[in-house]
Amino acid sequence: MPDPFFDSPTGRLVAEQMPGDNAAAMSVSELSSKLKRMVEGEFGHVRLRGEISGWKRAASGHAYLCLKDADAIIDGVIWRGAAAALAFAPQDGVEVIVTGKLTTYPSRSRYQIVIERMELAGEGALMALFEKLKAKLAGEGLFEASAKKSLPYMPRTIGVVTSPTGAVIRDILHRLADRFPSHVLVWPVKVQGEGSAAEIAAAIRGFDSIQPGGKIARPDLLIVARGGGSIEDLWAFNEEVVVRAIAACTIPVISAVGHETDTSLADFAADLRAPTPTAAAEIAVPVLADVRHTVATLALRTERCARRYQERASERLGALVRILPRRDALLGPQRQKMDDLAGRLGRALERRVGVARSQLDRGAGALRPAILDQRLAAARQRLEGVGRHLDLVHPNRPLEKGYAWVEARGTHKVVATAEGARAAQAVTLHFIDGSVDAKVERAPGKPAPPVKPQQPSLL
Repeated sequence: MPDPFFDSPTGRLVAEQMPGDNAAAMSVSELSSKLKRMVEGEFGHVRLRGEISGWKRAASGHAYLCLKDADAIIDGVIWRGAAAALAFAPQDGVEVIVTGKLTTYPSRSRYQIVIERMELAGEGALMALFEKLKAKLAGEGLFEASAKKSLPYMPRTIGVVTSPTGAVIRDILHRLADRFPSHVLVWPVKVQGEGSAAEIAAAIRGFDSIQPGGKIARPDLLIVARGGGSIEDLWAFNEEVVVRAIAACTIPVISAVGHETDTSLADFAADLRAPTPTAAAEIAVPVLADVRHTVATLALRTERCARRYQERASERLGALVRILPRRDALLGPQRQKMDDLAGRLGRALERRVGVARSQLDRGAGALRPAILDQRLAAARQRLEGVGRHLDLVHPNRPLEKGYAWVEARGTHKVVATAEGARAAQAVTLHFIDGSVDAKVERAPGKPAPPVKPQQPSLL
């Protein structure tokens, strides 16, 4: 009898009922649904251990990953609510233990695990995650020593990010009160558990956003503190969001997380690490008694220095006074010279007065009335002679005898020859009683002489 699965003809175009067929053909969706029910019913909730690979968080908040070991791999999905509740930030290469429900994804014909809880697979996995995140942030320069800020010597306001209950905040406040009473602002946060990392980062950013001069004083220094505990208890201070908030803070930050042997990534990002919260308070402020003692010592040293300078100045002044000559020795020659000049001045004045008196006598003799009259008569005769001479040489004297002088019309140039008159053609005749314009014509029968160019004359 032929096998209906292997010996049946394969060249048929339309499917037909064959001997041995006892069920109708299923759709792909029906098969996928049956497989989904079988897988979910058979396995239910499972716990898997594996290494994270291909971690990705979608914009919707859901997370997708693969879990793998040396021989196999399985897809995984974490819905948004469970992803937000994770106690750490998953990364590729970290070994974890997950709890969830095994199911299938029909669209890809794959089976996968819907993860409800994820935990690190022991402290070794936790330290691997620590070192991986440390290397990543160090590569970005968040731990560089050159980026560290100096702490203020005497901060007026100190901000503390820690739990509002417990011994940590009390130890910090008591230590600050004992050493140097300061204004303290406490930003209460959860220091472990779900959401603690986000609260710590928000507190650091909140302090950093306070503006100077506002109603709330801006801290000069921040202390991020927590008491001791296991690495799981301190893990919030290893979260990337906290480390980045500390590194980006413009206020100097002291990290005081755990005991002296505990180390967190917050310690690397902070400007200074304190071994304990109490030590952070001691580092933050000086001892008031020491400050007062230092101020008193500096004041005493300043007074001594000032007194020493005064004493040395007095000694130098005394030494200079001893080597300086006496006043009489300095002023004696000058006084003598002044007396000599005073005597010479008196004699010179007397001599100058005598000379002036002689000059005055000579001048007074020359100013006698008879001499003045004589000089005045002589001057009058000379003036009359000059007047007669001017009258004789006056240009109008010849005109009174019938003469006239000729001027080229419009040029104010005297014409002294007949040739010049012919060249001018129009002239003005000046007589004793006025002027007459005339036109020059050539004599009959005589050719006109050639006209020479006139030279410019100076008036």
